[in-house]
Amino acid sequence: MADRRGLLIILSSPSGAGKSTLAKRLRDWDPSISFSVSATTRPPRPGEVDGEDYYFLSEESFKKQVSNGEMLEHAHVFGNFYGSPKAPVQEAINSGCDVLFDVDWQGELQIRNSDLAPHALSIFLLPPSIKELRNRLIARGKDSEDTIKGRMEKSWAEISHWGYYDFVLVNDDLDTTEQRLRTVIEATRLRRAQQPRLLSHVRALQAEFEEMS
Repeated sequence: MADRRGLLIILSSPSGAGKSTLAKRLRDWDPSISFSVSATTRPPRPGEVDGEDYYFLSEESFKKQVSNGEMLEHAHVFGNFYGSPKAPVQEAINSGCDVLFDVDWQGELQIRNSDLAPHALSIFLLPPSIKELRNRLIARGKDSEDTIKGRMEKSWAEISHWGYYDFVLVNDDLDTTEQRLRTVIEATRLRRAQQPRLLSHVRALQAEFEEMS
């Protein structure tokens, strides 16, 4: 039995709020944190490896796994299905390893309604301002003006669901936000539900107490 159960860490934010950068920093801090590998019905792109980049499934197989309760969360995006297989996450939790999820509020809600919810930690990242959010998207230099406009229109729909999350952090400084993320994760690792040895320890204390009585 592992000393602790792993966490299912959900990190959400509107595009440009720093989620990808902070996720990478978390893995640099603790390389044992792994990214959840999603399943998809879209065909593999050149160089993508099944089981590493995605689990590539037929639509029939994907829908069957959903109906059997084998997906923690799933969504239909641009004509294809995407989802998070439950079995590898359950295995990681049982072995004491944390799994990092990059999902939106709908995915967070589905995970909250799953039987792995007791081991979930959800964190939402807010930008310091909408103006700063737009400036960050422009500074990346990756998107056209139309794409940036689309991302900005979508951002409020995501921000408006901040109340679903366990923790909400304003990312006005990467170093500060990273430290807060570490603190949240370290504290949640000590949550009662994450410590499988507690019950046997309390029972041992009880037996010792009874022997002394």
